[in-house]
Amino acid sequence: MNIEELYQYCLSKKGVTENFPFDETTLVFKVGGKMFALCGLDRWEAGDKSINLKCDPEWATELRESYENIKPGYHMSKKHWNTVTLDPYEISNEFIKELIDHSYQLVFNGLPKKVREQLS
Repeated sequence: MNIEELYQYCLSKKGVTENFPFDETTLVFKVGGKMFALCGLDRWEAGDKSINLKCDPEWATELRESYENIKPGYHMSKKHWNTVTLDPYEISNEFIKELIDHSYQLVFNGLPKKVREQLS
């Protein structure tokens, strides 16, 4: 998956916005004002093709044990976030989409009912 495909996939979800709240190179995707994915564009261009995604803590641990390219979230809560390095030999595009979907759904489900209803 290239950066444009990742970008388009994240933006295709209901209520998603994108911005650069930290600096000019860290692209953040939010739903209902809450982050569900972020990636460093400068790092991506330098060859470190990775994305930080929110994850259920138990599944996060399982993923880290099963995949070399899934690590505790870089500069994030290690309990709730993973950094996923995109490697087509280990992690397929379909699996990346599944991880993005999981992150989005976790954040969406955690939003107040009123906000969820406005986004649906």
